[in-house]
Amino acid sequence: MARAFLVVMDSVGCGGAPDADAFFNGDLPDTGANTLAHIAQACARGLGDVGRSGPLQLPNLDQLGLGAAIRLASGDATPGLEAVPQGFWGAATERSKGKDTPSGHWELAGLQVPWDWTYFPDTHPAFPAKVVAEVCKIAGTTGILGNCHASGTKVIESLGAEHVKTGFPICYTSADSVFQIAAHEVHFGLDRLLQLCKALAPMLHEMKVGRVIARPFVGDSENGFTRTTNRKDFAIEPPESVLTNWVQDAGRTVHGVGKIGDIFSMTGIDDSVKGSDATLMTHLHRLIDEAQDGSLTFANFVEFDSEYGHRRDIAGYAAALEWFDGEIGKVLSNLRSGDLLLLTADHGNDPSWSGTDHTRERVPVLCAGIGTGQAGLIEMVDVAATVAAHLGVPGKRPGRSFL
Repeated sequence: MARAFLVVMDSVGCGGAPDADAFFNGDLPDTGANTLAHIAQACARGLGDVGRSGPLQLPNLDQLGLGAAIRLASGDATPGLEAVPQGFWGAATERSKGKDTPSGHWELAGLQVPWDWTYFPDTHPAFPAKVVAEVCKIAGTTGILGNCHASGTKVIESLGAEHVKTGFPICYTSADSVFQIAAHEVHFGLDRLLQLCKALAPMLHEMKVGRVIARPFVGDSENGFTRTTNRKDFAIEPPESVLTNWVQDAGRTVHGVGKIGDIFSMTGIDDSVKGSDATLMTHLHRLIDEAQDGSLTFANFVEFDSEYGHRRDIAGYAAALEWFDGEIGKVLSNLRSGDLLLLTADHGNDPSWSGTDHTRERVPVLCAGIGTGQAGLIEMVDVAATVAAHLGVPGKRPGRSFL
């Protein structure tokens, strides 16, 4: 029986979004943003020679159609990514009014977001008084720190010591529809942080804030503070069934790898593993060997986005892509007859762009196991329809399979 592996390369966009002019980083519209093309162009000019060198080398992804997908999506040059595709490839367009994790993943799973997300203003304070009061009530504190838009790493650098001293949780947001709480795993307590976020989430979800995110960290003022891998997202549950539900309803197993369990609030997911991208890759290799016939493995590799995109680190992003490409080569060699490996992304995060937020882009769609060909420009919801068709389970949303 067929198996499917749907792997999201978080933020690995390929430009060309037709509505990019309606999305912004500060005052700059996302028009022209292109995560993959701009990384390839920068590396070709020698601008990615930190920890790696030379043109961007992604032979496995490129043979599946990566360079071709970028050129189809945007028309931009792709130096170093010029292979003749040997996979089935295309580029997908998002329709939801967001360029964030839930919007992209929900669409890839077959559901366009049916509402407008709530975003907090880039002011100080950023949060309504009722939200601050609820945080204090649940946490048992008389105040919070932050209350602003901030970088997650910078906010713990600037407020970590005060947090340890006062016990006040650090609350911040970004251009996404998120409410993030950073707290020290020892001085505040990891379990206490997770319970705080879980208890606060229903209020924020009612306001159509997409996620409440626990951001634990460790360290001290002398040696610095560092975020841990114990992050947890408390996301709004999709209001209608999605790909994971369709597969489960057909009596099949769904494995979540990375943030997937959090993004979908475990709806339709049988088991979930988390960790660094390196750890998650070991789980993907394991599931290639062990996943049951008829199952879906749905994976997210987040560090392209969290470690390099938001930090505008071109060389780091390029190195992460090259590591991932090498690992995907091993995955390809171990696929069984009848398996579908579908690689895609949820949005862009162009490290050459102004600002620190996601960028509105189309995303590549690269398939192994279904022959050679071109899907063309498709919709994100078509990804779910395609996976469902491959597994032989009924799709319940309007996406169209390109099989």
